[in-house]
This record gives sequence, C-alpha cells and structure tokens, in this order.
Amino acid sequence: MSTVTHLNPPELHSSPAYSQATVAEAGRTLYIGGQNGTDRDGVITGGIAEQTAQALRNVLTLLAAAGAGPEHVARLNVYLAADVDPAEAFAATGAVWGAHPTAVTVVRVASLGRPEALVEIEATAALG
Repeated sequence: MSTVTHLNPPELHSSPAYSQATVAEAGRTLYIGGQNGTDRDGVITGGIAEQTAQALRNVLTLLAAAGAGPEHVARLNVYLAADVDPAEAFAATGAVWGAHPTAVTVVRVASLGRPEALVEIEATAALG
C-alpha cells in the first residue's frame, strides 16, 4: 500500500480534525464517488448526524473493497445542504472515521442530487 504524508507546517493553523495538505505517493489511486447516507437498499433516513455517519460507513466499505482504510485517504470532499449545522455533521464523524485527519474541503450547497440527502462525501485514496 502507498503512504499518505500529512503536511501541517507550523506557519498554518493546526487542527486535530484535518491536515492542511497531504502527499500521496505515486501509484494506484482510488476515487470514491459521492456517498450519501444511504443504506444498502438505497434508503436515506435521519438527520445530518445519522446521514454523515452512514455516508462515512459507505466510504469505509469502498475503501475496504479496494484493500485500503481511512489511513490511505489523501482527501475528502464533503458537500452539506445549506441549512444543516456543520458542527453537528463533524461531531458524527469521530465514532465512524476515527483519528484519521486528512485534507478536507467542506462546501455548502443549495441541494444535493436526492432531495432527502443532507450530505455527500467523496474521497481520494492512495493505494500504491
């Protein structure tokens, strides 16, 4: 497996939740398309916390299918419906994602592809 190096220079704000940048060694790359909080039947239920946790579980399932884990993720893109609380979404990540900070971009959008979806998460992982 390839390694992901986290860059957090002292000149920038340091956060335990994310890295300012990551370096993924050259090799195979896994691109995970946007995951909503859907269960295996395609059903989306619950508020932002439940949907965020499920979307991350979906990302972890795809990583595992490629023989990888969250430590191989170089970047997460998180799209949140405009009216949800980002702090509530973030609070739901710890139990599912664990202590694997990576480069993260969070964007608020008017709506997602499915009207009941409150979050969509995509990932890029270095597989080596």
